[in-house]
Amino acid sequence: MTRFYTLTMIALFINLSMSSQTCCSGGIPLSNSIGLPVSGKGTFLLGLNYDYNYLNTLKSGKDVLDDSARERTTNSLLFNLGYTISIDFSVEALFTYVKQERVITQFGNVNTDGSSGIGDGVILFKYNFNQLFKKNNLLRIGLGSKIPIGATDKTSDQGILLNPDLQPGSGAWDLIGWSFYSQTFSFRPSGTFSATAVYRYTGTNNNFLNGNSTYRFGSEFQMFINYTDQFLVGKALMNPGLSVQYRNADQDEIGGSLLDNTGGEWVNLIPSINIEIIEDLNFLLKFQIPIYSYVDGTQLTPTYRITTGLFYTIDRKNDKLFN
Repeated sequence: MTRFYTLTMIALFINLSMSSQTCCSGGIPLSNSIGLPVSGKGTFLLGLNYDYNYLNTLKSGKDVLDDSARERTTNSLLFNLGYTISIDFSVEALFTYVKQERVITQFGNVNTDGSSGIGDGVILFKYNFNQLFKKNNLLRIGLGSKIPIGATDKTSDQGILLNPDLQPGSGAWDLIGWSFYSQTFSFRPSGTFSATAVYRYTGTNNNFLNGNSTYRFGSEFQMFINYTDQFLVGKALMNPGLSVQYRNADQDEIGGSLLDNTGGEWVNLIPSINIEIIEDLNFLLKFQIPIYSYVDGTQLTPTYRITTGLFYTIDRKNDKLFN
């Protein structure tokens, strides 16, 4: 049994190293998808989003390699539910469904691996500090957790356990810290500058390889610098926006040892548009455009990403959904 376990671990290390892992940039966008706007007391906010992440850019460090034999797609359905308990306190939850696929073409042979299923969830509690420093500003802080409800035992068509980055779930609880600051100015009351920071301290899957080893995805930090504005086009209220995203992810760990070809840092440009279709119903569309990345070892990184969805407010009192 010990010899079999050793051979299995060696084979897994080789597989993880040779497959150009995308553990840090190819999965469900959990941290990107939290932080719902807050409306009046007793208000529910429902959101349904579709996220498409396409990876076909192979990099070593900061260099792009001339190799298009590998590609990966992640299709995620994201269901957000938010509730404003009081003017200062709110809570939100995120539920996910994911379909992932990785295709490697070599010497005329095509190898396809993938999985689908319910992914991990998130719950986040938020508190508001209105006009903490000066007028027309807002500070929110949040604390929450990622909940490991997704499967971690999906196998390939050959019955081989899929790599952790292709599993719908992570098998671990994570601690999430979140903060949001916004500021409006008298010279442009409809415009808002804001900054969002998210830190996710990842837990360890102690049941990896049926309990014979452990696996831990790298902890990550993200920062968003945003500007949004409001325009009335006909009868439709439109909120265009532009964000710069910085993301840093630590290397994954397997059996307590750092795993090559995981971790790195990314900078993305994210233009977006929010349109109020009818009262209480909003449509969101945003694109993620990579402008810089530095990865550990050799990895696939996102070529582009598209997110679109609808948000609906229930029992709104006097507040607008997007101020």
